[in-house]
Formats: sequence, C-alpha cells, structure tokens
Amino acid sequence: MRRAIRVARQARAAARTPGRARLWFDMATVVVVGTLFAVGWPTLHLTHQVPAAAQPFIAALAVFPLALIRVNPALGWAISAGAALLIALAIPHQPGNDLPYQVVHILVLFALLFAVAVRAPMQIVLIAWIASSLLFATTMAGTSSFAEAGFGWPLAMTGLVGFGLLVRWLVLSRQALVRQEEQNELERARRAILEEKARIARDLHDVVAHHMSMVVVQAQTAPYRVPDVSDAARAEFDSIGASAREALNEIRSMLGVLRSDGQLPEHAPQPVAADVVSVLDGVRRAGVRIDWTIDGPLAAVPDTVGLALYRIVQESLSNVSRHAPGAAVTVTLTVAVQAVEVLVANDAGTGGVPVVSSDGSGISGMRARAESIGGMLAAGPRSEGGFQVYARLPILVGEGTVEAPAAAALPGARN
Repeated sequence: MRRAIRVARQARAAARTPGRARLWFDMATVVVVGTLFAVGWPTLHLTHQVPAAAQPFIAALAVFPLALIRVNPALGWAISAGAALLIALAIPHQPGNDLPYQVVHILVLFALLFAVAVRAPMQIVLIAWIASSLLFATTMAGTSSFAEAGFGWPLAMTGLVGFGLLVRWLVLSRQALVRQEEQNELERARRAILEEKARIARDLHDVVAHHMSMVVVQAQTAPYRVPDVSDAARAEFDSIGASAREALNEIRSMLGVLRSDGQLPEHAPQPVAADVVSVLDGVRRAGVRIDWTIDGPLAAVPDTVGLALYRIVQESLSNVSRHAPGAAVTVTLTVAVQAVEVLVANDAGTGGVPVVSSDGSGISGMRARAESIGGMLAAGPRSEGGFQVYARLPILVGEGTVEAPAAAALPGARN
C-alpha cells in the first residue's frame, strides 16, 4: 500500500515536471527570438538593399518562425525556408556581401531543421532535408569554396539532420525506459496490494476457521458432555453447529476473492512460538481429546518461525475438528538448534462425516508458510488410520529448504 502511494506521488511529480520544462523553454525561445531580431533588424541594411520601412518586416520574417520551434517546428521551417527563397530571389544584397540572406536567418533555418529532425514525422523530415539541401545548394552557389565543392551544403544538411535523428533516437529510448520503469513500478505496487490481500486472507482463514471449528465441535459434543440435555437443548446445539458450519463455508468463499500466490512479511503484531500452548489448551477446553509433548524452549524460536509454527498447529487442529470430529490428537513439538519440528497426528475419529467440506486451501496455505521460510511440510493419511501433518522449520538463517523424511511422504497427501 505504501508503495502504491509512492507511485502516485511520483506520477504527479512527473506530470508537473514537463510543464515547468516547457515554460522555461518557451521563455528561453522568446529571449533568443528577441535577441536575433534585435541583431537582424539594425544590420539588415548592411547586407541587403531594403527600404527602411520594410526592414523590420523582413527581419521579422527571417527570425520570428523560430518561435514555432516547440509547438510546430515543421511549420516554422516551412515559413523560414520560404522566406529565405523569397529574399534570395527578390531582394538584392549589398556589394561585397555574397550571402543571399542574413546569418541570423541561416541560424534560424538550421535550428528549425534540427527541431524537425528531432520531433517531426519521418516523411516531414525527409522533405525538409531534401528541400533545405536544394535551397542552400542553389541560393548559396558561388558564395564560397565550400559551396563550390558541389556537395558541400547538402552534406552539411545531411550531417545536421543525422545529428537530429540521433538525438531523436536517444530521447525516444529514454522515454521508453521511463515508461517501462513506470509500468514496472505500478506492477510492483499492484503485486504488493495483492500480496497484502493474500496475507489478510491467510490470517483470517487461520484465525476464523480455528475458532469456528471449535464452536462446531463444542456444539456437537455438548449433548454428550453435559448430563440430562433435553430434546429442545439438543436441537438448539444442532442449530448452533449448523449455523457455524454455514458461516465457515461462506467465510471460505469470501476469502477466496482475496487469495493470491504472493507472500508478504507480517506487519501487525503476530503470535509467536510460545503461543502454541494457548492453542492446545483452547482445543482441549473445547472437548477435543488431545495430548502434547514439547521438547525444547519455545522462547528460542525466532518470531518469523514462531508465527509459521503457530499457524501450522492451529490449522492442523482445525482440520482435525472439521474432518475427524471425536478423534484423539497427539502433538509432538521438538525445538533443536537448527530447526523446530512439529507432528500433529489423529486417529480415524468417531464423528462420522466431516464437519465441513474442504477445498484443500488449508494444507496448501500451511505448506506455503513453511516453504516461505525455507522449511517443508508433508500431510497425508496414516497407515494405522487417521491423518498426520509433519513440518520442519529451520531456525538458523541460511538453513535453506529441507527435504521431507520418507515417513512423512504419505500416499494421498493433500495439496
């Protein structure tokens, strides 16, 4: 979620940056146009035989097309090139001046041709390149040894256009990289949101399923644990169990909307390994026949491993309540130096049909928890009847994924 907010802020900042850059570029363009006009008008009488009244208009025709360099460089180039051809053909230049138009006009033409190569469609670039080459080759003929070389000005135009195309390619490549990075960042933010939803769904499943299963077990076993239960009370207990089963199934359906394959670190306060004892006590108080053995200090288990251990034990006991009501359960928990091992086993049970239907998401969620910290989990039927879940979770950092023992790889294991 924080990443999504950061992406939105970056997008707003990126949207403001081009606007400021365009403003500064337009201001610089106005300054350059004004400077060139201030140079071109007073010096026009030195290069061309133009009446004084017409000089500002000729200078403006030569310089002002540069103002279109950002909004429409192709139109600015067309006006400037047409004005250059008109001046070269219609206005004689002063004796001793071999240039058909002013230097400021040549600079404007170069700048606009470069802008066309950078920004205009390729068809317009081709037309502007050919037309500019012909314009300079014809109007500049005989003005210098460079022009007299025949290919001098066309080669100059080709180099200018080629440099503009190179800049164009660099700009487009940079823009493509920026767009790709934005898409990647948005995808990462979307993935983070999906993973957060998956974490919420996983924890809701673990917590709600466990406690709702205990409600079902208590409702089903109450007529046998409480003496002298009337028929009305028995019917009430049956109604409580049925309502709890229906609510649990509906919750499972809703949680499916939040599920995804991602994993996220836990952000809220989470249970630790020592809290497993409270789960075992709660199951026993609910009427389940359960015995457990804990070998080793639970306080030595890191929080991340402890959370996975807690959820695995919780979900395993919930599965026993759902699929084998009345079964006796044995939990064996061993804390060693390198890993913590847990085995939850139950017999065939005496409660008849399972309490709720299963879609297998509980075991797959437990396996995902174990594998996310480098451990393993195996679940399947026991040869003597019943079911068992075995998990091994590494404690040491870098322990890596561990292999399941052969005894845990049972046929028909749930996925």
